[in-house]
Amino acid sequence: MHLLQKELKGIYLFLKRNKNEVVVISFATLFLTLDKYNPIWNEWFSSLIYYAVLPIIVIVVLLRRNPLDFGFRFGNPRIWGIYVAATCLVAVPILYIASLSPSFQSYYKIEQFNLINYFIEECAILFALEFLFRGFLIFGLKDKLKEGSILIQMIPFVLVHFGKPELETVSTILTGIYFGFIAYRGNSYWPAFIIHMFINVFFIASVNLL
Repeated sequence: MHLLQKELKGIYLFLKRNKNEVVVISFATLFLTLDKYNPIWNEWFSSLIYYAVLPIIVIVVLLRRNPLDFGFRFGNPRIWGIYVAATCLVAVPILYIASLSPSFQSYYKIEQFNLINYFIEECAILFALEFLFRGFLIFGLKDKLKEGSILIQMIPFVLVHFGKPELETVSTILTGIYFGFIAYRGNSYWPAFIIHMFINVFFIASVNLL
């Protein structure tokens, strides 16, 4: 009985010392799980609710912090602007070559593809998804974990790509770290959103229009 009390006290002290980190990681995992098993209406609306609205509620109610401190500010655009420009420039030939792959062609070919509709829906999805990973997780963990927050957010980012072409899923290990680094270094989640948006739109357009 004494040993059990000691262990329970140890767990309590651990949770108390790391309460903010426990809240951020636990709720991020919960929201990813709920979206997987209980999507709301359609993909873009469900993403906005689970990956933006609910995390912001957690920030305000449980963490009692300003949501702007979680990457919504523009941070240091002089720093991250260089990464955005260089990454998009380098990505163009790589994405075009990858779009010719049969595995990507079969997975991403869309009947009656409409670029404007896709752009709008993808903007809503990535606005929310990038906030969960490069906003909520990174800026919710960086105070204590520092650069370790970049590695933590990379793991669920890779997991949400399971079921997609293998090469894409494997590549998210590197892109997840890279996006996290840019957000961390630039003190903003916006550069990761811009790059991710460019990559997805250019790639899908290449598959369906070129």
